[in-house]
Amino acid sequence: MLPLSCPPRGLSRIQAAEYVGISASLFDEMVNDRRMPKPPCINRRKVWDRHELDAAFEALPHDGGDDSDDEELEFGA
Repeated sequence: MLPLSCPPRGLSRIQAAEYVGISASLFDEMVNDRRMPKPPCINRRKVWDRHELDAAFEALPHDGGDDSDDEELEFGA
């Protein structure tokens, strides 16, 4: 277990989706349409680079609207 001061650089698909705050199925869609990066492979394991996820997340468009309802729709709150 890594200390909190040293977060992992490589993330699994589920971890990557959680990292950017979306479901795994939406993450898959965003990888397929290139809004999120494709992962490099380590042996046969796909591992997403946290820094690439940060850059992709920052590049997403901002609508400037009130997002309070979006969280309820995504997570069923």
